[in-house]
Formats: sequence, C-alpha cells, structure tokens
Amino acid sequence: MTALLTLAAMKPVHWPEVEAVYAAGIATGHATFETTTPSWQAFDAGHLADHRFVCLDGAGTVLGWAAVSPVSARAVYAGVVEHSVYVDPAARGRGVGRALLDGLVRSTEAAGIWTLQASVFPENVASLALHSASGFRRIGTRRRIARMTSGPLAGQWRDTVLLERRSAEAGT
Repeated sequence: MTALLTLAAMKPVHWPEVEAVYAAGIATGHATFETTTPSWQAFDAGHLADHRFVCLDGAGTVLGWAAVSPVSARAVYAGVVEHSVYVDPAARGRGVGRALLDGLVRSTEAAGIWTLQASVFPENVASLALHSASGFRRIGTRRRIARMTSGPLAGQWRDTVLLERRSAEAGT
C-alpha cells in the first residue's frame, strides 16, 4: 500500500461515500445482481462489523470499501464468509482493491475465519485478476445462476465464478 492510501474501519460517517461507490458498481452491471444500494441500517445488519473497511486517500476521501457476510447461520460454517470489494472507478489501478483485500485477509484470519469466498462475474477481469494475485482459487463457474433485473444487462442470465481463499493459519 502506498503512503497515499490508508485502510480504516468502516464507520456510519463513511456511508454516503461507500454507498456512492456501491452504486457505481451496480450501474456497471458487472459487480452484483443487486439493483439498488441498501440503507446503512440494512448494510450494517448484514455485514460483520469487525471486517468492514474503507480505503482512504490523503484527503480522507473513500476510494473503495470491503466487507464480509456470514454464508450460513449454522455453527459449522462460522469460519466461512462471503466478501465484497468495491473500488471507485476513478481510483482503479492505484492498489485500492489489493489494500482492501489484504486487510480483509488479515482481519478474518486474526478472528479465526478460515475461508473467504466470492462470486464474480466472468466479465469482471480486474476482480478475477485481483483475487488470483491474492491467493484465491477458482472453484468453478455457476452457469446461468441468476438473471439481471435492471441496468444495462437487464433480462440476461449471468454466470458467476466462485472463488475461495483458504487460510493457511486459521482453521488448521
């Protein structure tokens, strides 16, 4: 991470900028099946508080965010989470995604979480490359898993690539 980037815990004060970055991702049609951003309250309730980060520039502007959600309420899956990483389009190529993903790996491993997983659209080559460089492996492709309901690809069935990173430290 360069000196111009700072990783910080995501706080409610960051939400307007986090929401804007999230909305930019939704608008591309290549980041999520979601059609609108949630409220802060819904986001807060669905993501683990200890594993939510923002990447800030020197002026304190949010350049991207990352967060995890449990994959199941069953105790046996307590060490498995699904994560999201979003980077402001204007900040791409500056190491923001890598800083966020590295931060998630550190925080989740320290908490005993042994598997990070993500579903990425195959067209999102930047995200696939980031995950590969960060030690994630491709589990497989889920063909026509869901249909887009809005945006530039509305009505199209989409594939997703399932990725995972198994910790060498937690859960061994």
